[in-house]
Amino acid sequence: MARRWEAAAETGGPSDAALTTGSGASGDTGGLAAAVARCAVVFLPARPPRAGHLALWRPDGGPLPDIGAGAGAAQGADGVAGPAQLTVARRHGNGARSRTVPAVLLPVVDAVPLLVRARHDPAAHPAAACWGAATLHALHLAARGKMLPGLTAEDTDAWRAGPLDPDDIAHLRAIAAAMPAEAYAVPLSGSRPLQLPDPAALVRLFVDAVADTLPRTPAAALVAGAPFAASAPQQLPGAREWAAEVAAGADAGVRLSLRLDLAPHRLFDTGRQDAGTDAGSGAEGAGDPDATGGGAEERGAAAVVLQVHSLTDPTLVADARDLWEGDGPDHFGPRSRVDTLLALRRAARVWPPLTRLLERPVPDVLPLGEDELYELLGEATPRLGAAGVTVHWPKELARGLTAAAVLRPAPGSAADGFGFFDTDELLQFRWRLALDGAPLSEAEMDTLAEAHRPVVRLRDQWVLVDPALVRKARKRELGYLDPVDALAATLRGTTDVDGEEVEVVPLGALAALRSRLTADAHPLPQPPGLRATLRDYQLRGMAWLDTMTSTGLGGCLADDMGLGKTITVIALHLHRRPTAPVLVVCPASLLGNWQREIERFAPGTPVRRFHGTGRSLDGLTGGFVLTTYGTMRSSAAQLAAHSWGWVVADEAQHVKNPRSSTAKALRGIKAPARIALTGTPVENNLSELWALLDWTTPGLLGPLKTFRALHAREVEGGEDPEAARRLARLVRPFILRRKKSDPGIAPELPPKTETDHPVALGREQAALYQAVVREALSRIEAAEGIARRGLVMKLLTALKQICNHPAQYLKEAAPGLAARSGKLELLDELLGTILAEGGATLVFTQYVGMARLLERHLDTHGIAHQFLHGGTPVAQREQMVDRFQSGHTPVFLLSLKAAGTGLNLTRAGHVIHYDRWWNPAVEEQATDRAYRIGQTQPVQVHRLIAEGTVEDNIAQLLTAKRALADAVLSGGEAALTELSDAELADLVSLRRPG
Repeated sequence: MARRWEAAAETGGPSDAALTTGSGASGDTGGLAAAVARCAVVFLPARPPRAGHLALWRPDGGPLPDIGAGAGAAQGADGVAGPAQLTVARRHGNGARSRTVPAVLLPVVDAVPLLVRARHDPAAHPAAACWGAATLHALHLAARGKMLPGLTAEDTDAWRAGPLDPDDIAHLRAIAAAMPAEAYAVPLSGSRPLQLPDPAALVRLFVDAVADTLPRTPAAALVAGAPFAASAPQQLPGAREWAAEVAAGADAGVRLSLRLDLAPHRLFDTGRQDAGTDAGSGAEGAGDPDATGGGAEERGAAAVVLQVHSLTDPTLVADARDLWEGDGPDHFGPRSRVDTLLALRRAARVWPPLTRLLERPVPDVLPLGEDELYELLGEATPRLGAAGVTVHWPKELARGLTAAAVLRPAPGSAADGFGFFDTDELLQFRWRLALDGAPLSEAEMDTLAEAHRPVVRLRDQWVLVDPALVRKARKRELGYLDPVDALAATLRGTTDVDGEEVEVVPLGALAALRSRLTADAHPLPQPPGLRATLRDYQLRGMAWLDTMTSTGLGGCLADDMGLGKTITVIALHLHRRPTAPVLVVCPASLLGNWQREIERFAPGTPVRRFHGTGRSLDGLTGGFVLTTYGTMRSSAAQLAAHSWGWVVADEAQHVKNPRSSTAKALRGIKAPARIALTGTPVENNLSELWALLDWTTPGLLGPLKTFRALHAREVEGGEDPEAARRLARLVRPFILRRKKSDPGIAPELPPKTETDHPVALGREQAALYQAVVREALSRIEAAEGIARRGLVMKLLTALKQICNHPAQYLKEAAPGLAARSGKLELLDELLGTILAEGGATLVFTQYVGMARLLERHLDTHGIAHQFLHGGTPVAQREQMVDRFQSGHTPVFLLSLKAAGTGLNLTRAGHVIHYDRWWNPAVEEQATDRAYRIGQTQPVQVHRLIAEGTVEDNIAQLLTAKRALADAVLSGGEAALTELSDAELADLVSLRRPG
């Protein structure tokens, strides 16, 4: 509004203190905001806009806020803060009546934060809440950059809000419509009779005042010049023409849009011939049809039509040509053409090709060259959108053109079945393009390959074409892949092509194979002849193994210990009935278990042990052949010369080192399918997983070095969660992993309680510990390379032995055991309680020497026990298991390495880990000797940890190894040798408990 409004107010002489007190001097801005919110608020505009004030008054005569303690000093040219007398009016009949009330004046800069708070105060006066809403929208406009520099009527600098889009205008009008009379109660200056201002106009002036206040910083000089950064008014009479254009832009009644037409010749038909004759110097002869000697199609790849929209009535829209020819709606107003040209000039600064429209008599149609069309389809559209110019795309423009790398059998190879997977047949690897998911035909690919425009006509629609897709259509062949590489790419779902990660789509038999491998296996019926009732998860496991063995790919059944992997394989044998015998390779301690379970669950199935003296493979006709890893290694040639239906590696973590002689011997035994059984597919690191799957499905994960570079390092580092997901997609079809804790797997298992028991070192132990640390660290600091690593390993071993018992470290021939070890004292307490309750327990230690000391100690106390270690003969192992299970021996001492797998010891209700293996997967396997199917009593796991020692520190690190195994379906002590001297000292130093 051009008229100037002034408050009929007499300033009541604010004190000097009120004019100079800094904002928030009292520290009670929250209280001041609450007091302001309870007042009626009126905006008093001024020139320049930033000199305006907000007047606070109380219609109920209540107390006014004390701004002397919380308001700022004068901020504008005429800005003051303080008490005043305010003339307010209310409507009365056709006129208005006025009265004078006490008030407080606040400059705009001080009022802004207080009004924003009032917006959300539930006790706020409606007038304060409405001006708070207007303040908030003004700040939003400033945040979006909706501010324009200009001049006042006095030629002084001023910022104003703009240009406003229809949503902004509608929002401000809604605020004005909600204002109570108290929010605009100050009458217009000099009006007779008294007149009140229009709330909508008053809100717009307030928004301009906020916009004029905020950018008064040095940064504003970079945008509009130094005058627009200063607080004091600056006279700029020489900038009137420039300011008029900016003001027109801020108050323009129109906005623009561009309508893209992909058949520009339609715009140059009869009646529009002049549209293309004045294109200036448009790209590629886009103007005059005779400029290139071509027809209408050569005017450009496409064209945009300029459209004009009314800001006051968003329903009004017309082509610019209609507006110029007088055919548009009548409500655009007399300035519509000028506003359109000014808006077009601003848009041309954002996207220069629009400049050509300004050179035309009628700015209606702009032909576009290919580069301009690509630019408009790409980065120009968001830039124009930010400037308020919308781009409308043709409804028929399709953007669904995609590319994928497809894999299919090479021409002339078998298309059905999976025979090609066992051969050297290569698979064809090529690009395939699809439109909205439907593959293009070869003819359509040819059309695309020959395209020289950013849009082409395909399937009766215009299609947006990326130049990269055109290159793929021109060079479709990507070469050939061998079957294993093809399967790996298929399962990952993506592959790298020239540095680009692209989707892989298998075709034909490879697609069917992927479906079989990735689909959930439906449980098979109970096989005839099995004398057991399989659980649902065991039936699903049998179905999964059936899929893997029938495709000749092999797999790893990685169920937790005790979930019945053995019976699942026996059931699979009864289901498939292989004609050739099945070779089972297992630790020596499991030979008897395999034989007993085959004879129990599949009576009549031939079973032979290939172990010990006099072993022979003569006369085999089927069934199972059982052998140990040691026998397999020594009889590798004999076993490799025989034909097998499958090879089963039980406790397959025994071959986690692919370079070991055991692993090499196992790889030399050929069979149509290979099955790995293990509860711990990953114990220490992902190379172990590679070793298992490279045996079951050779070549799937590529060479070990490549696997570590592409997958293992990223996953083990934990820095890229997507790396674990990529590896999981690849290996998941070949590993069936179930845990006892999984829902529905083993609901009948009783609860398991795990407890860490910290025990203090004895005086002798502490002295030994500190002496060994001191001496070893000094030697380690002076060593390098393999010598240093050896010293670190020696130190760790020594410290663990000291934590167990000084006699173990000192290797005493006839040690006195009592009162020298905190662990041994706690073990006595635990055993005393367990035996008093009639219970049984397993005691695991990784040291045979420590187990011998425990044997002597238990003998001294008259406690019945037995000890199983690596040197125990197979027959004696089975007798010891039977004796424990029948209750003859309540305490079972076991070497962790020799007895941590394969044994069924469900009579134990307690498992005691006397020392830590420092690998949670190995410890869990040992615990599973008791916590397995068939266990009917709760199991309590006790871990003895020497407090304040390296054992205590390492215990906090073990959870990381569990996370690694879970992410894909962890290094061991060797990783500790790579610690720095400072890190190692911190790890092993003895700490006082507490």
